[in-house]
Amino acid sequence: QVQLVESGGGLVQPGGSLRLSCTASGMPFSMYTMGWYRQAPGKQRELVAVIFSSGITNYADSVKGRFTISRDNAESTVYLQMNNLEPEDTAAYYCNAHYSNFAADYDYWGQGTQVTVSS
Repeated sequence: QVQLVESGGGLVQPGGSLRLSCTASGMPFSMYTMGWYRQAPGKQRELVAVIFSSGITNYADSVKGRFTISRDNAESTVYLQMNNLEPEDTAAYYCNAHYSNFAADYDYWGQGTQVTVSS
């Protein structure tokens, strides 16, 4: 059974930093593309950052230069370092694991962790 467990959310002042973690179990972690998504109240879920099994990363324009995604395959964990946080970053953040081949797609989600940026 695949599980993704997120941690690290909380309340932070504008300009502050947080690091989110997502630890996976029950899956061959190194093979998966790992991503962080977020959803603010009344808005659609959006991609924040993704890291492929190769280590290549991609970011939403709104977080480029402020957020960094990384992965530790030995620990089956993906991180999102968030610096210079803005009130607009307030959202529930979700970890995603994705793998596809010619036979099937595999897509898993964590339960989410809340990030609130407010003074």
